Amino acid sequence: MEENIPFFTNDAIVFGILMSILAFVFATSASSNTFWRKFYGIVPTVLLCYFIPALFNSFGWISGETSGIYQVASRYLLPASLVLFTISIDLKSILKLGPKALTMFLAGTLGIMIGGPLALATVGFIQPELLGGNGPDEIWRGLATIAGSWIGGGANQTAMLEVFGASPSLFSQMIAVDVLVANLWMAVLLYWAAKPEVIDRKFKADSSAIYELRDKIEKFRAGIMKIPSLSDTMIVLGVGFGITGFSHWIADEMAPWIGENYPYLSQYSLDSTFFWIVVVSTTLGLLLSFTKARNLEGSGASRMGSVLLYVLVASIGMQMDLSAVLDSPILFLIGILWMFFHILIMLIVAFIIKAPFFYVAVGSQANVGGAASAPIVASAFDPSLAPVGVLLAVLGYAAGTYGAYLCGLMMQAISGG
Repeated sequence: MEENIPFFTNDAIVFGILMSILAFVFATSASSNTFWRKFYGIVPTVLLCYFIPALFNSFGWISGETSGIYQVASRYLLPASLVLFTISIDLKSILKLGPKALTMFLAGTLGIMIGGPLALATVGFIQPELLGGNGPDEIWRGLATIAGSWIGGGANQTAMLEVFGASPSLFSQMIAVDVLVANLWMAVLLYWAAKPEVIDRKFKADSSAIYELRDKIEKFRAGIMKIPSLSDTMIVLGVGFGITGFSHWIADEMAPWIGENYPYLSQYSLDSTFFWIVVVSTTLGLLLSFTKARNLEGSGASRMGSVLLYVLVASIGMQMDLSAVLDSPILFLIGILWMFFHILIMLIVAFIIKAPFFYVAVGSQANVGGAASAPIVASAFDPSLAPVGVLLAVLGYAAGTYGAYLCGLMMQAISGG
């Protein structure tokens, strides 16, 4: 795949564009103008924060591929936002959400494992020449790397690349399929996150536990809320980024140490620095929620966390190139069918166990998007629910290699490899 040079290559300019987009979206969403009120009654705010940067990327004005903003947002801003979100969380109430959240996560994993072989078999029936062949360009080898990404994350995807040996050219095409299809599904989730009650009514789902958690957190916030001073804001940011720095320090020590001394643990992504950054920052945030640091919520801790998270939303949107589908349409057809089977299985399970749509959305994104985007989808329902997405996404790292490996073997069998 050829690398296209965007119109704006300076990340300072690109960051300014992203922040201007966010400012425009939030200014118009808060407007009392009749047009904007009707518009945002249909289109969720978070979806625009995601989709407008995607359009800028697709038109070639900016590039998520050449920019380093996503790396900064995911490694620095995401862990800080997780800390600021989890400081005020009521962990006991989260645990009371029950087993349905875990069930939907596992249903999502199963949907990815089964969906890949079903999609390959379906398209292979229509176009048999896709199946068979020899060498590293066999299509199933590349699809196995998508399975690794959609169940676990980047580390699991790299593991599948090493295990099944897809060629570099095939792998680059699969990355395009992975990013575009996953982000399209995320856009759908963000849209429906604004009105989950529609699906909940059809599924006869009891979402009272979710709303009780949300209301409890909002009541706590109302009791400690104040107009923050400069000192208050500096303390909030100091805690968020201080723990982020500490998380990086632990990750930089733990990941290579495990990779060197316990290489077999790489199948659980325990040699991934990103894994340890997310786990340590979330864990320390949860521990602080049992201390007086919880009162930082009154100074706007979660609001500041939302700011950081929305920058990440915009940077993720910037990764999406809508024109990429024209390069390998048949591969995107497989990817879309794959995602369809994943969604279908999740909806069937949700209907059977009467799970709220929140569990469907977060359980799916914890698989497909991982720790970088699961909290975004969870916070689209309510910012206080972001930690639920993180906790489920961490499970994906453990399940990713096993599930993707089995999925790869099934696709190999279908291809006759």
